[in-house]
Amino acid sequence: MAKVAILGSGSWGTTFGKVLAEGGSDAQLWARRPELANEISQARRNTQYLPGITLPESLGASSDIDEVLEGAEQVYLSVPSQQLRALLEGVADKIPQGVPVISLMKGVESSTMMRMSQVIEEAANIDPARVAAASGPNLALEIAREEPTAIVVASRSEDTALAVARTARTDYFTTFINTDIVGTEYGGVLKNLVALAIGIVDGVGFGENTKASILTRGLAEVTDFAVAYGAERATMQGLAGLGDLIATCNSPLSRNFTAGRLVGMGYSKDDVVSRMQQTAEGLASVEPVWQLAKQGDVMMPILKQVRRVLHGRMAPADIAPHLTSKDDEPQGETFEF
Repeated sequence: MAKVAILGSGSWGTTFGKVLAEGGSDAQLWARRPELANEISQARRNTQYLPGITLPESLGASSDIDEVLEGAEQVYLSVPSQQLRALLEGVADKIPQGVPVISLMKGVESSTMMRMSQVIEEAANIDPARVAAASGPNLALEIAREEPTAIVVASRSEDTALAVARTARTDYFTTFINTDIVGTEYGGVLKNLVALAIGIVDGVGFGENTKASILTRGLAEVTDFAVAYGAERATMQGLAGLGDLIATCNSPLSRNFTAGRLVGMGYSKDDVVSRMQQTAEGLASVEPVWQLAKQGDVMMPILKQVRRVLHGRMAPADIAPHLTSKDDEPQGETFEF
């Protein structure tokens, strides 16, 4: 039984640990708070993040990160994206040599505009061929309930992606692979921004036509961005793109949809952050993605209007990011598959 380490014990880290344990691994979670580690390892529960879920006996937990990393054959990272670099700088020398390191995160580092795999490579001095990212329609509570889903594991190295995919699978959790880590990561980042927009209009009270319009044009927008930065267009039609977009934009379990909904109801960005128990990565990704879009000369009208709402320069009820303004000529609906 291979030992795998998961750093981070929020809803997604714990759920992924459950998947790994039920897939046959000796899975060990690192929890920053000792009381949470004790609850997971002794009561088989994580009541704050996964209410009602019983965790398997083969999933261990500890607040001692050295203990969790010792002897690990794969290392999974599931912490808030803005905390990743500091974590890695403190434990890089504890990660066993030569093992795959897998990002479960869907964010962009605000200070550098780097994707998570790039932060891993730089902060922990890890060969890019050892780095992977897992993404797809990943609403944690549904997966913890063992409702069937699929994800994709991406790495520049097909061997690395395959090794991770063989480990991270169960009868309810199917894993595919690709070598487009750029597209796989950007799919996970950018769908959060569309989910914010859909949450905002839901909070305002707009209906399904508005949401469907935003989702459809959102897919075109995030595809243009990802391709401009080296992604394969086909990736954006797969699990990490369209699949994740549908799940995140249509479920009250989605943190980013929930955050947007609160904004649409009139709460400020700061109020939303203080009210939510978990991190909505989209809120932290708005500015770095906006800067990248400007650098890459990518038009992102949805992101532009979400950003204006978050900055208090547009009322949520005035948002219509899927439409041209009154002063614009009608545009052709172009979407290259």
